[in-house]
Amino acid sequence: MFGLRVPEWRLVCVLAEGKGMTQQALGVRTQMDKVTVSRAAIALAERGLVARVPNPGDQRSRVLNLTDSGRELYAAVAPKALEMERALFAGFSDAERVQLRDMLIRVEQAVSAIAPAAMAEGAGLSV
Repeated sequence: MFGLRVPEWRLVCVLAEGKGMTQQALGVRTQMDKVTVSRAAIALAERGLVARVPNPGDQRSRVLNLTDSGRELYAAVAPKALEMERALFAGFSDAERVQLRDMLIRVEQAVSAIAPAAMAEGAGLSV
């Protein structure tokens, strides 16, 4: 409907939270690799949803900011995304939602702990 891929939407959401960020910072914040962040940033810039400006602290990098069009898109999509989230979790109690969140955090921590070793061994695990 809005023509956004998941990585692009993730960048829009993070940028909508506040001030601009470098692609490196966006990668850390969204837990996406630099190639995925770069492709998403390029796609968003081509659509006029983000502006890429020189980083005053490091001329080799760029800071991404949502444009007015990007903010308008976020304002249109965010309520629909929240509505979908509510529908997905409607059958869960508050306690079950907390339990699920806690379990997902543990899975994320386990992946973070084993990913460097798996990468070093050539297992091809990509995070």
